[in-house]
Amino acid sequence: MTDATTDYLDLYRDSGALLEGHFLLSSGLHSDRYLQSALVLQDPARAELLCRGLAERLPPGIEYVVGPALGGVVVAYEQARALGAKAQFTERKDDAMQLRRGFHLPAGARTLIMDDILTTGTSIRECYEALQDTEAEFVGCGCLVDRSNGRADVAGLDLYPLVRVAVQTWDPAECPKCTAGEPLEKPGSRSI
Repeated sequence: MTDATTDYLDLYRDSGALLEGHFLLSSGLHSDRYLQSALVLQDPARAELLCRGLAERLPPGIEYVVGPALGGVVVAYEQARALGAKAQFTERKDDAMQLRRGFHLPAGARTLIMDDILTTGTSIRECYEALQDTEAEFVGCGCLVDRSNGRADVAGLDLYPLVRVAVQTWDPAECPKCTAGEPLEKPGSRSI
């Protein structure tokens, strides 16, 4: 291992969380690689290592970390723990993300939106939109892995990734793996 990026990605590899094949991403794009954060985050020691690494790169004074369900729940909790903050999550109801379960953000609360993997930014944008009626102060958004190749739309928020990974993605109509007849897997959680 030569640098921290390699070390963090090795946690994914060693957990079997860096998959290769033909995948349908929750963004609708197809990809040749998939990062299944649930496999690395199931080990609390590895989750702690990843989120402590990101905590060192975040602005000071974060009071709340909010993640979109389902993929952002564990990582928002662990990131909040690393920061000494509180964790909340948004979840879908009537096809829209919202705070539920009595969660609320106090006026002026320094808040980070957190997700595990960033591809297009849809989950972060939906989470941010769900929080627009709060008076929280948004310091930005974080993710463990930014696989967007710089193309994600995170609603103008400052982005704090732990690592950046270049991953090939295709529009389904242009996917060479579809053309080759390779079976498509859908490991994501967006429909939950």
